[in-house]
Amino acid sequence: MARTSDISLLTTVDEGLSFVTVDQLKKLLPLLPKSVKATRKADLVAAIATQLTGKSLKKLWQGLTEIQQAVVAEAVHVTDGTYNAGSFIAKYGQKPSWGTYGSYGYRAEPSPLQLFFLPTGTYGAGLHMPIDMQVELQAYVPEPKPLALNTLENPPRGFKVVDKYYDYKNRRPVSQERDVDVRLCETERLAQQDLQSLLRLVNLGKVSVSDKTLMPTKATLKSVASVIQGEDYYTEADEEPDLEYLDPIGTIKPLAWTMLLQASGLTLLEGKKLKLSKTGQKALTASPEKTLKTLWKKWLKTTILDELRRVDNIKGQTGKGKRGLTAVAGRRSVIVQGLMDCPVGKWVTYDDLKDYLVASNQTFEVSRYPENLYISDSNYGRLYDAGGYWSILETAYMRCFLFEYVATLGLIDIAYVNPYDAPSQTELDHFWGGEDLSFLSRYDGLLALRLTPLGAFCLGLTADYTAPELTTDTTLRVLPNLDIVLTGQPLQATELMMMDTFTQQTSDAVWKLDRETMLKAAAEGHSLTEFQAFLTEASADGLPNTVQQFFEDCLERITSVQDRGLARLIECKDKTLAALIAHDSRTKKFCYLAGDCCLVVPTDKETRFRTALRKVGYTLPLG
Repeated sequence: MARTSDISLLTTVDEGLSFVTVDQLKKLLPLLPKSVKATRKADLVAAIATQLTGKSLKKLWQGLTEIQQAVVAEAVHVTDGTYNAGSFIAKYGQKPSWGTYGSYGYRAEPSPLQLFFLPTGTYGAGLHMPIDMQVELQAYVPEPKPLALNTLENPPRGFKVVDKYYDYKNRRPVSQERDVDVRLCETERLAQQDLQSLLRLVNLGKVSVSDKTLMPTKATLKSVASVIQGEDYYTEADEEPDLEYLDPIGTIKPLAWTMLLQASGLTLLEGKKLKLSKTGQKALTASPEKTLKTLWKKWLKTTILDELRRVDNIKGQTGKGKRGLTAVAGRRSVIVQGLMDCPVGKWVTYDDLKDYLVASNQTFEVSRYPENLYISDSNYGRLYDAGGYWSILETAYMRCFLFEYVATLGLIDIAYVNPYDAPSQTELDHFWGGEDLSFLSRYDGLLALRLTPLGAFCLGLTADYTAPELTTDTTLRVLPNLDIVLTGQPLQATELMMMDTFTQQTSDAVWKLDRETMLKAAAEGHSLTEFQAFLTEASADGLPNTVQQFFEDCLERITSVQDRGLARLIECKDKTLAALIAHDSRTKKFCYLAGDCCLVVPTDKETRFRTALRKVGYTLPLG
């Protein structure tokens, strides 16, 4: 961990003691190795300062507890004499004792640790270790343990939770213990397969979004959910429909893919439908890992969505609280730096990653004015006291970013539980109305993550990446008579859509290549080349010559007739005048002879045609 400052706030012990009140100085006297009697402030300062040096100082340090000695070591060797409570607790997992406290929160009796940190001024100024004390302590105080990110070989195991409810029939409270299983999602292969499926789905015109919010429609979410590998992280069964009072979890992966594609530059918005851009068309046949890396880099910079908006229970984000939200790129960069410190193939719990970021001073703020955000009620649930050095705002944001986007892109594997059973649920009890919520966010169940080789490649930790071989369970046989017969596993949703678009189905497992259907699909903007590549990959025996000739014929027919844009049809008095204008050197560049007496003028050349026509000696009236 880097040193936090090069400037000492307090030069000498005497200077620091001069800011301590007489009452507090008297409470410090019993903590000294040698008993001293003094009443005047000057005598108290001198007596204490004398024992905060030499052998007395070393004896004081030796009498500290292990965790108190760690505070001193951090101040001497790392933080230039300051104590950062958040970073220290995150690194060591516990608070040092600074003394006992009275009924109103003030420190009644200080601990010996207080002798090492003195005020830098009056009226509530901060505490600091004087520089002369730092120099002396450096001789024998060992350097603190280096900061390290805790890792696990295996993901967290299941645990038990206790459900508490009131039995109205028997009129008594009931507690039931049950086991919670931890789920594991290995994302690397899934992300590469999902990417290809989503690109095909967009190419088929099946992805629609709002032209204002860019959020996908319900129909689109359903379509995307049907083509992704496996299922979404949570299914309808997870939402326990028999318990109507529970908040719905909602979709994660389908929405993530829709937003990722919009931010990537691989798609364009035409009306309310997404269409593949030229780059997106190339991505259909490109290496998936390179496209995923592009999606990742684009997402880190995009502003089309603040991940906090996906935390529905944090209110005020579109009102007054919006003005206080920080830039999303800065938040993401902090989390990315933490991911780059994760070893590939090792599990890291979410809490350990969070503590590592705090301990290494890699933190971020979600809002500059958290009091403008709230839970449940705008009067009582405001988040101005949202949780100290790492608030529930940062936790909610980071969990969403990791769960919905980093995992969906295949950069990390995740271990998680149902959000209703998340251990963090108890944190909500500290906020007004929080106990009425089923969870703070649908991402609360994230327990641990593991950086994948694909993640290391996308983060720039490795220059090369060998993708796992993507195999298809689908086997088709393409016959010389243009029939396509299913001989293996059922087709996936996007594959079925492609077959419906380009072929005619003649039975449950047989499709027919038809030229009119092919030409219709091409006219609607679908790619015959992509469909041919799909059949080649899925066919067990390759494509027969007759089928290859069929595709060549269709492709030739598609390219033989081209749309050259809009034009104006102009009729001349007779064919002699039409020929004169069509062949005159001044007008022939802007028109074409059509029949005997007509001329065709492209719309984009009309103005120049009119100018040239006047030079010939004629004019074309408007309208």
